[in-house]
Amino acid sequence: MSGPLVVLVGPMGVGKSTVGQLLAERLGAGYRDTDDDIVAEQGRTIANIFVEEGESAFRAIEKRAVHRALAEHEGVLALGGGAILDTDTRRLLAGHQVVYLSMDVEEAVKRTGLNAARPLLAVNPRKQWRELMEARRHLYEEVATAVVPTDGRTPEEVTQAALDAVELKKA
Repeated sequence: MSGPLVVLVGPMGVGKSTVGQLLAERLGAGYRDTDDDIVAEQGRTIANIFVEEGESAFRAIEKRAVHRALAEHEGVLALGGGAILDTDTRRLLAGHQVVYLSMDVEEAVKRTGLNAARPLLAVNPRKQWRELMEARRHLYEEVATAVVPTDGRTPEEVTQAALDAVELKKA
């Protein structure tokens, strides 16, 4: 099967970029992040896209970026936190090695401070993070071939757990 070796999904701030880069190193593969693709293509931050065009416009841009990356990239791929909201994207993820990096709200606070740079968490970040996770957790679990908890773990420990979970060894 062509496409990514591993796709990482999970909430904002869980460490998809950090773990993705470590995984790519360990596997001797390339790393790609669809959020980075969107910023490069649009020439502006994701927060600015949300402010200027709204969430639905961002989700359409994100869907195209994810579908393109799934078709083109053969290394480790990290998806934005909300990419799994799209039904077509979830369908495309079937058959791929998808690792859901999970964390609880206290860990999210420690890692991100739940700051305003996260457009969906601008007001009452803890409450909004919990609500987002209630709405998305089952979708992350639906697409995942493995769930790797990140709470209290170093990026290296999470990377090893992800490798063990998908049984990938360095090529």
